[in-house]
Amino acid sequence: MRNKWLVRIMLVTLSCLMHATSAVAQATPTLRIAYAGSMGVVMDNAAGPAFAKAHHVTYQGIGQGSYALARLLAAHQLQADVFVTITPGPMQLLKQAGLVAKAEPMASTQMVVVYSPHSRFAADFAAASRGERKWYEVLSEQGVRLGRTDPAIDPQGANVLLTLQLAAEFYHRPELLTTIAGAPQNPSQMFTEPSLMSRLEAGQIDAAIGYASAAQSHHLPTIALPDEINLGSPDLQKPWYDRASVALPDGKVLRVQPLVFYAGVLTNAKQPELAREFVSFLRSAEGQALFREHGYNAPRGSEL
Repeated sequence: MRNKWLVRIMLVTLSCLMHATSAVAQATPTLRIAYAGSMGVVMDNAAGPAFAKAHHVTYQGIGQGSYALARLLAAHQLQADVFVTITPGPMQLLKQAGLVAKAEPMASTQMVVVYSPHSRFAADFAAASRGERKWYEVLSEQGVRLGRTDPAIDPQGANVLLTLQLAAEFYHRPELLTTIAGAPQNPSQMFTEPSLMSRLEAGQIDAAIGYASAAQSHHLPTIALPDEINLGSPDLQKPWYDRASVALPDGKVLRVQPLVFYAGVLTNAKQPELAREFVSFLRSAEGQALFREHGYNAPRGSEL
């Protein structure tokens, strides 16, 4: 008899604990942040958890190509509280859809060549980083596996092509873009943005042309590019960057936009107050310190 009573007491206690846990879980709000896929480390490992701990909320990050995210949000196929993108274009899509009233600059970056320390070409890339070889000659070597994202859905993929086009003019090598990238949407080089750095870490690809911030966040070696090529110098936008344009098969024309990260609260946010606080957090001294620690430059430009 005594054992039966003990079992009943334990079951009642367990039931109460389960209900209490469920109630706490339901009472804890979830903040959903849709962000440019290259920002995975700083958002999911730093800014998101820091904000969640300070505000006693659950953080949920969604990282993809910025244009792909913007289209999903605009079509109401994805719900989020805050959208963080690179370049103004994806944010402008949401402004036109009435889903963002304003967006503030959070950080900036520039393009670099990123290479895998496990690549069989690693010594060649290291020599290029020291100025002993031409980086574009190493990328043109037979067998080098270059990874990039789809320029139709991700600004980083577009910026790879624009960087290579500017390099072709800068170095007087008109064949450079085609030699290194092939077709604008070369399927052998296409990968999702969140997976690009992971593939470099694992040695599945040899190199990428991407954001310095993402490379530093993943502690990957890089080759710096001249200002005329790296898309990171605002003073060169009109005299140099505006020369570049690449047409995709669907007729879309890619042009250089400032490599600035913007954050905006979505008008259909389920947690609008928390969303506004999160954007303020990214702009705060603590948020900016986290960006710097992960290889990002200071924000520049004005709000959209």
